[in-house]
This record gives sequence, C-alpha cells and structure tokens, in this order.
Amino acid sequence: MTPTSRTGPPVLAAPALLEALPDTVVVADGAGRIAYVNPSVRTLLGHDPGDLVGRSLTVLMPERFRSSHGAGFDRFRRTGVGELVGSTTQVPALHVRGHEVPIDLTLSRLDPVPGEDPDGAVVVAVLRDASTTILLERQLQVSRYLTATLRVTAALTEAPDADAAFARLLATLCAELDWDAASLWEADGSTGQLRYASTWTAPGRDVGALHAGTVGRSLAQGQGLPGLAWSSRAPVVMEDLWTDLRFLRGAEARVDGIRTGVAFPVLRGNAVVAVCELFSRQSRPVPAELLDVLAHAGRQIGQFLGRLRAESDVRHLADTLQRSLLPSLLPTIPGLDLAARYRPGGGSALVGGDTYDVTPLPDGRWMVLVADVCGTGAEAAAVTALARHTARAAAASGDPDEVLRAVNAALLREQASGPLRFVTACCLVLGPRDGGGARAELSVAGHPLPLLRTPAGWSEVGDRDLPLGVDAGARFPSRTVPLPPGAALVLYTDGVTEARDDSGVQLGEDGLVALLDRPGADGAERLVELISTGVEERLRHSRFEADDLAVLALTIPS
Repeated sequence: MTPTSRTGPPVLAAPALLEALPDTVVVADGAGRIAYVNPSVRTLLGHDPGDLVGRSLTVLMPERFRSSHGAGFDRFRRTGVGELVGSTTQVPALHVRGHEVPIDLTLSRLDPVPGEDPDGAVVVAVLRDASTTILLERQLQVSRYLTATLRVTAALTEAPDADAAFARLLATLCAELDWDAASLWEADGSTGQLRYASTWTAPGRDVGALHAGTVGRSLAQGQGLPGLAWSSRAPVVMEDLWTDLRFLRGAEARVDGIRTGVAFPVLRGNAVVAVCELFSRQSRPVPAELLDVLAHAGRQIGQFLGRLRAESDVRHLADTLQRSLLPSLLPTIPGLDLAARYRPGGGSALVGGDTYDVTPLPDGRWMVLVADVCGTGAEAAAVTALARHTARAAAASGDPDEVLRAVNAALLREQASGPLRFVTACCLVLGPRDGGGARAELSVAGHPLPLLRTPAGWSEVGDRDLPLGVDAGARFPSRTVPLPPGAALVLYTDGVTEARDDSGVQLGEDGLVALLDRPGADGAERLVELISTGVEERLRHSRFEADDLAVLALTIPS
C-alpha cells in the first residue's frame, strides 16, 4: 500500500484482497488519523468507509478509552511497543449508532519508508466481531457449571450420612469450579445461629489462619459473609476480602493470601440448613451464571440431605435434577404443532440419560434435538447436560452436522480421563418451506431414525451415522426433509421401541407404527400420547425394567 496523496491525511490504495476481507482492516497514519478502512466496517460498526478517512481513531472507541489513547498511541508510534501489540485482545468498539460491539483486535506497526512522510501509514488494526465467540464461551462455561453440579450430585449419592455428604460436596465444588478452599457453616436450631463446622482445602493449599480465626465462631443472620447468604437466602460475593468490611476475617484472609469469597445457602424448602463458603487466592469476578448454579446447587443439596434423613425425598431430588435437563416449556412455533413426553426408567438410578430440546436460532429457524446417553444415573446426566448445552452453544451455525460434530468433540474431551459414555442423537434444523409447511435439515448420530408421515403412510427418514463420543473424525451429513401441510415427524429414543412385554418381545418399529396408525392420530399432542400410553400398556405386568423414554412430535396443520 502506498500513499496516493501528500496533502492532508494520506489516502491509501487498497488491494482488492483487503476490499474483500470479511474482517475490518483499519490503517492509521502517525498522527492517529484513519488513512484507510475496508468496506467490512459497514457490517461491523455501521460506518461508511469514506466518512472515516481523515478522522481520529478515537471515533471507533468508547468515550472512556479516549483520554488515555493519545499518550499510548504516541509511544506506540515512536517505539512500536504497546500493550495490545503482538496478540489478539478482546475490547469494545463503538458502533455508529452509539452502542458498544465486542471485537477481537490485532495491532501491528509499519515503519515509514525512509525519506517519506513520517506521518505515513504506520498502524494496521484488524477488527473481528467477537459476539459469537463470547456467546459460545458463555454457553460452554454454563455447560461446565451444570456438569459440576451434576458431579456434586454424583458424589452425594455415595454419602452414607450428612457429614460425609458435606465433605464430598466441598471437595467436588472446589475441584470442578477451581476454588482453593471451602468452609461449611451449619444452622443450629437451638441458638438460631450459624455454627462453623469444617474447612476443606485443595491439595497444596493452606488456609491455616482463616481456619484458626473461624473455629468456635457462631454468626447471626446478616453477620459476615455466611450470615449475609443466610439472611438473603441467595449467593453473596465479596471480590476483595482484604478491604470489604463486611467480611469479619479480613486479617486472616490476608495472611493466607485468600482474596475472593462467595457464600451460598443450602436450603430445604425455605429453611437454611447450612451455608457453604468458597475461597480463591485470585481476585476474580463471579459471573451471574455461576451464582445461578450455586443457588441451584444449594437447593439440590438441601433436598438431598433431606433424603439422607428420609428416603422418600430421593425421587423428589431426581425429578428436580431431571427437569434441569429438559426444557420447562416447549416454545410456540408459528405454523407448527409441537408436543413432547419424557418418562424416567423404572430402575433405581437417580436420573436418566434421555433429553430433548427446542432452541430458536438467530435467523428465525429452530433447532430440535433428541438425545440418549449410554447408561443412567448422575454420570449419565452429567454427559446429558454437556451434550445438550454444547448443542445449544453450536446451534447458531444453523447446520445440524456442525452441531453434532461440536457435541462429539466435547464428549471426547470429557471422556479423556473418564469412562466411555457414547451418545446417540437426532438433530434437525427447522425453517419455512416455499409453498407452505416447513423444511428440516436432519442429521442422525447412531439414533433411531425419525418417522415421517406422508399420504403414503409412515416411513423412516435420514441416514444413521456413528454415535457421538466414539470417533473424532465422525461426520454427520444432513438430509433435507420436506414437511408439507399435513405432514408429521416423530423423534424418539430407544426406550420406546425396546419396551418389552412379559414374554420379552419388544415393541419394535412395526409396533410403533401401529400405535401411530390408531384412530385420531392427528395433532402432535395426540401422537405423543398414543406412544406414551402404548408403551405403558406393553410394560404393564412385565418383569422387564422400563428404560428412559423421550418422544417429540411435530405436525404441520393442513
């Protein structure tokens, strides 16, 4: 690139390559004025490229960053040294309409040609929209948090009593969420206060001063970090324990190098039975998603402890946990009738491994997922949570093949240090169809093929590829399935077709079609009702245990 003007800000001749790049490229002269910007700035920040040439780089910055820009840019121009040089950094940029846009920023310096204008083009910045990356990272982090709570549940299922349950709770939370230490406070019904019970530390960590300053203490509601969590019945964060006057052990925390703390209540109903504190040596922000997970974990743990005192509470906790793996309500999709059923298996496992989900996509389409994890219980539920939330994170691609590949990769990473838990899944992306109805892009990973109803009757659709979590190189090519008015599509797990009567005969695909051919099998709700009732009839008086069952039906009204 060479200057084409010597009066005013240099105007650069841009190669066609820069003009076609999807990333925004900004070139500035030594005075910090924009000399060139490629057309993609229209999409990213709403500016017309010609309107930016000659203006200060600060036009692209939020107001709060502009005051410190001048000195930093001057130093960078003279020395080529800057905090943002040589790496990609996530920063906010200012849209022409006034709102901020998160971007990935990469900076480099071009030395002026000897003998030419020292204010020539010396700074090149590449800007890339970071919104999708941030969303994916957030969804993956939420998936990690949910997996941690499920692993907490897995640890609690093996606890013989409340003391062992809390010990395993603290160890698991710290290990899964990267906290250095944890303390437990138990509610004392006789005094109406919280009584310090125990402290757990990660391997290689020492919080001796904090422990010594806590032994024998009791706290009232609203007193100290645990008391605040008790009175609010919600997680409470103190990001700097050394300066927060509400924390009553600041001197001890400083001695141990503990900087950030969060406390959450363990609730049984509306009663606080305990408060857990988590401590970190790093000064760290605590995202709202983690607070939600801790609040949910506190409620789950309280329910579980109730089960240790009364066996009848086990099923209640199992139902609560299973609901967290399923949508609370199915969305309303214009022009489409949707219904679903889930029924846990008949064994003693805490939760099952079947799930379904319906997620809106940014372009107005919808992702539908039905999945079945190998096995049952809390470990299977952890895999279910990972699969479901990874699928949600990848759904923005709008490609069922990419969604299933993302889940496959996540499962393989998760299983690197644990037992094999493969997953079968059926993923489709629904969108409108020219001429009415809908169109589905369908990918299947080792799962029973969906059944499609056309005027000719019911038939399987799709191509069944490998299950997820088995082969890193697996691909799941999608197939287009037209859904004209009057069509119906049924997705299900093998708990339907493998339901056995007392003689051991399975329902099978033919038996499922027979159920769907019963009179009145029109709307989606009627379809799932026929399947659910038919499976229950087959299992009634059977000596064979029922498997988890998930069914999702969609119909296109005529």
